[in-house]
Amino acid sequence: MINELIDIGANLTHKDYKNDLNKVINDSQNLNINKLIVTGTNTEESLKAFALTKQYPKILYSTAGVHPHNAKEYSDSAELAIYQLAKNTSVVAIGECGLDYYRNYSSKKDQKNAFIQQINIACDLNLPLFMHQRDAHEDFVKILTPCMSNIEAGVVHCFTGTEEMLGVYLKLDFYIGITGWICDERRGMDLQRMVSRIPLNRLLIETDCPYLLPRTLKVKPKSRRNEPKFLTEIVRVIANNTDYSIKEIADATSENAKNIFKIG
Repeated sequence: MINELIDIGANLTHKDYKNDLNKVINDSQNLNINKLIVTGTNTEESLKAFALTKQYPKILYSTAGVHPHNAKEYSDSAELAIYQLAKNTSVVAIGECGLDYYRNYSSKKDQKNAFIQQINIACDLNLPLFMHQRDAHEDFVKILTPCMSNIEAGVVHCFTGTEEMLGVYLKLDFYIGITGWICDERRGMDLQRMVSRIPLNRLLIETDCPYLLPRTLKVKPKSRRNEPKFLTEIVRVIANNTDYSIKEIADATSENAKNIFKIG
């Protein structure tokens, strides 16, 4: 069995887990995936994520924030809710926040504003940032760079960018979250080629479940729903594309997550 693993990005408030969340968590624990961080994507989902941490103490932790898709909803009341949630020890990061110019569900102006405000919250509270970036690399870096001396830590969640982007994020001392995207033979080949460039002390693993079911699974669930238990497959594929052993990946990513998010 793989050593202890930590899934740093799980959307467990999603309706897909409405009827069997307890089993999903137990299944992950049976594979030594002992800690999961539940992602908050807006005020309502952040509150739900926090509520789950109370149901499963010392197993579930959460983030609080507003996703760029929801940036148009960012307001004084949303900011207050994030601050209040972040006072709880089980809330371990600000986010998911950032920029997404691929979908543009919120305007670029609203996205930038919400991102900047959440960076300020993270700096104010000395909490790490859990960040999303898609098709917005230049603005993403432009916004973050002046703040780097005040940012406690930053995670580029679900990294799918170019080798150049990876180099920039590593120079900024960000951590890189790898998901089941690396298991996708259609669109994950570039990530397979560059994952060895990520030092162990900057590597994190996440399922982003229920999305991004690893396509390399030999037996796939009929529902096509991703779960935290499939984090082991992500580790296996990373090991196959680097010189790192499964044990090294498990040990390093768990230690990184514990240090960044102050858990465990």
